[in-house]
Amino acid sequence: MVCGTQLARLATRLMLGETIASLGLKEKRIPYYGVKEACLPFEKFPEVDPVLGPEMRSTGEVLGMANTFGLAYFKSQEAAGMPLPTEIGKVLFSLSDKAQDAAEAALRFADLGCTILATEGTAKFLESKGVPCERIAKIGEGRPNVIDVITNREVELIVNTPSGRRDARADDASIRKAAIKGRIPYLTTPAAALAAARGIRTARDGEGSVRSLQEYHATIR
Repeated sequence: MVCGTQLARLATRLMLGETIASLGLKEKRIPYYGVKEACLPFEKFPEVDPVLGPEMRSTGEVLGMANTFGLAYFKSQEAAGMPLPTEIGKVLFSLSDKAQDAAEAALRFADLGCTILATEGTAKFLESKGVPCERIAKIGEGRPNVIDVITNREVELIVNTPSGRRDARADDASIRKAAIKGRIPYLTTPAAALAAARGIRTARDGEGSVRSLQEYHATIR
């Protein structure tokens, strides 16, 4: 779909004995991006922790295509049924993975005019990277806590990277379950948070457009 080449057909010809040279392949320049996204119907199972494991949980997949990676990601989330908001007041960050791209994503959200809510450890990390934060209590650390702001819909987006620590798993699961119940978009990797920030910026600037697959393929050189 993205590159305009029937890869399955080519693979079949190779398995039937043809050589790569006989396929007549040529190098292509693809001037756009495609992002595939799995459709995961967690909203139908509100008591199930929406974290991926070895079991197949996808019920299909969708594709977003655009001239920039960020907008292609933005479109893929919309097609999967969990559109990213373009107008955001507050974003909740709760990170077990204190990665540099998570801090960069938070900076990009701050540049979009968002207020960053963060739990204690996450706030210290983000502030050390120059990201202004408002602290929010974890579950059991007082009120209001992370579940309160989600339930009250005080945040428009959640970035929550799962923790491998046993004492933190329950909090992580509660955040994700509350997000699904409230239909608030949530992201579980720093890479996804960074892509979302880029996509929201592009969509907000009005750079998106709708084109057919044939129109995209016609630009391949």
